[in-house]
Amino acid sequence: MYLNLAVIIRFTFFPRDLVNGHIQPLIFDAKAAFPFRINMIPFVNLFQYDSVRDMIWNVVGNTAMFIPTGIILPIIYRKLDHFGKVISAGAFISLCVELMQLPFANRATDIDDLILNTLGVAIGYGIYKLIRAIGGIKRNTSMKDK
Repeated sequence: MYLNLAVIIRFTFFPRDLVNGHIQPLIFDAKAAFPFRINMIPFVNLFQYDSVRDMIWNVVGNTAMFIPTGIILPIIYRKLDHFGKVISAGAFISLCVELMQLPFANRATDIDDLILNTLGVAIGYGIYKLIRAIGGIKRNTSMKDK
């Protein structure tokens, strides 16, 4: 799970866009960060990309980044044994990641990201259930309930 979170944080805070071959640093500038950049209206910013390619990259990236979360959560936490519980936990993780972006001037908190991340968790949970149905994943029974 820690590796999964590290990958999510890496791609959330340090996106794939390189300048002169380098990942850009986070910028904390109170004057630029406030007021916070928050989009609470679903699917408004989703279609405001420079190209269809960038929009698709955003949708696929935000969704795919959280697929492992939907697979990992029910494996390591026995109490997360239902779709609703896994989705709730995944949405909460996504919300925390989105809120952590608030003080950074070059980041924005967007409801679209929360929706797409949660969709990724749902897809991951579906993959987990499918593999489990064919007998490929055993739940962690050696650990106490967490």
